[in-house]
Amino acid sequence: MSGHNKWAQIKHKKAITDSKKSKIFSKLVRFISVEAKLSGGKDSPGLRAAIEKAKKVNMPAENIERAIKKASEPGAHMDAITYETYGPGGVGIIIETLTDSKNRTAQDIKHILTKNGFLLGAIGSVTWGFKKEKSPEGLVWTPNMFVPVSDQDLELLDKLVEELEENDDVQDVYTNAE
Repeated sequence: MSGHNKWAQIKHKKAITDSKKSKIFSKLVRFISVEAKLSGGKDSPGLRAAIEKAKKVNMPAENIERAIKKASEPGAHMDAITYETYGPGGVGIIIETLTDSKNRTAQDIKHILTKNGFLLGAIGSVTWGFKKEKSPEGLVWTPNMFVPVSDQDLELLDKLVEELEENDDVQDVYTNAE
């Protein structure tokens, strides 16, 4: 009865879920670190929102406290950078990142975009079609207008957004696709 080992199947499923959890946790740690740095380690609405977001995905309190403590130390520096581009069918895409290396992140984003046949846009080239609003998760970009997208372009857009979100530095990706 080879191939019927239950642990082998569980091990593979666990590895996949652990990998996804790790990716989410690392993004949230960066987000918490930036908010803690901005608030100086003190309580602030941004830090509270980041902690609530982490608690929603069952991040251990120990990890949250460690991220806040690490951000409060001198020398820890994270930058929030927003990239803009136009995707398939003329859809505007806003990519928000948190990084400790601007050059690495910029090159990673450019690489993903060029691999999919797109170029990085200039500052303000896409944000004019969005507005920043408060939500329970913090400030989010909401489109002022939507762009109708064909099924083929929607598949390309999904692939591009998925590749962008796989990058550890990318926090959120916003589009105005209908």
